[in-house]
Amino acid sequence: MADRYRPRSAVQRAREGNASKAAIKEGVIVPRAILAEPNWSEVFTPSPDLTVELANARCREVASEEWRRIVPILEVAAGIGEVDHTTVKDLCVCVARIDQAERDLSERGLIVTAERGTVKNGAATIAGQYRTQLARYIRELGLSPSARSGITLPESENDDSEIWD
Repeated sequence: MADRYRPRSAVQRAREGNASKAAIKEGVIVPRAILAEPNWSEVFTPSPDLTVELANARCREVASEEWRRIVPILEVAAGIGEVDHTTVKDLCVCVARIDQAERDLSERGLIVTAERGTVKNGAATIAGQYRTQLARYIRELGLSPSARSGITLPESENDDSEIWD
């Protein structure tokens, strides 16, 4: 179900045929662009510490895989433009950090021993915070089934293409 409190984007209104006939402001339609994959080494910088470098190398790999998975879909379905580059990049960083936190939870467990005794692994809190942000990006970019259900295809203008004619 579409979020009734959030207005539809200009691209979505144009794609759905703008049934309300309300004017679409000229400046809100973003020109489509083919987004270039970021240099993940700038986001997850190399480190002299071997354990940190191994984690960063894995993050670079996961972020790159996520970028290559979702950007082609977004370029066709959502009509993303260059202004969306940072949002998509942040989504990929969230996915990589969730992977990193989950790996830490798998290795060290939910409860860890610290200076003051046994405590909750901080990676559980970090993973939860990244998941909250990831859910927001997924909703904003229309990547979930519920977000996609609010998007309808425009009706065909060509009536000759009916199968029963």
